[in-house]
Amino acid sequence: MRRRLRNLGYSTLCQGQHVAWGGIEPMVALVVAADATSALRVASHVFTNDLHNPVLLWQAATTLDVFSDGRLEFGLGAGWLRSDYETCGVPFEPPSARIARLEEAVRVIKGLWNHEITQFTGDYYRVTAPAWPLEPSQRPHPPIFLGGDGRRMLTLAAREADIVGLGADPARATPEETDRRVGWIREAAGGRYQELEIQIGVQAIEITDNRRRAAEEIVERFATATSHLGIAAAPLTPDYVLASPRFLVGAVEQIVEELHARRERYGVSYITVHGDAVDAFSPVVANLAGR
Repeated sequence: MRRRLRNLGYSTLCQGQHVAWGGIEPMVALVVAADATSALRVASHVFTNDLHNPVLLWQAATTLDVFSDGRLEFGLGAGWLRSDYETCGVPFEPPSARIARLEEAVRVIKGLWNHEITQFTGDYYRVTAPAWPLEPSQRPHPPIFLGGDGRRMLTLAAREADIVGLGADPARATPEETDRRVGWIREAAGGRYQELEIQIGVQAIEITDNRRRAAEEIVERFATATSHLGIAAAPLTPDYVLASPRFLVGAVEQIVEELHARRERYGVSYITVHGDAVDAFSPVVANLAGR
């Protein structure tokens, strides 16, 4: 699978963390993926912060960056899926507490990578830096990925991350809402905005000449999937699907044009797709790569 992704033109393998949904553990998966190819980058999109100690996560991420010869993208999130917490027996606190804890974890991890702390005492963590810290291959550290829907999360991402993800909820990703979130990022990032890479995850892809029918089928699948996974989400409409940057529907040439338009409008240059869409999306990847 890892070699096939690279052969199809993809640059990065991303692995998330949702314990309640089962599946593979992300750190182990990324190690295996990095070992299977020398070219594909590997990314944690994302570790759930509340399920990890920041020092141990820093150590594991640094080790992976060393063993992969500097191919890690390090993604960390505040956590949003209540069932993940219930599965692990961890209290699911309000968003304000989860984001505040994430802010501290990012300070600890970046501080260890940048040699800026020997001891840290915050509201959530009290840690001491190792006497002989491991150095990552990428300096000063692997690219950091943070993202979210709300202003506080996107402000944190704009100030601390290298890659900023535009939201996780496909039911709230209208063009207007996306414009607003990009505005928050631009405001918070200030002079470093041009250095950021803006990411968006595509929820569904359909290569088709019948856009309306394909959008109707996506609406049906989305309703079934959210119900099965226990996610409360507003119902979609075909018009919403065709307008939202979280979906790609149309012929290959139409989708390529749409991606160029989204880059111009939102600054999006990093697109992620689900594993079951890898083959369907590959003609678009080849077109964008000029193959």
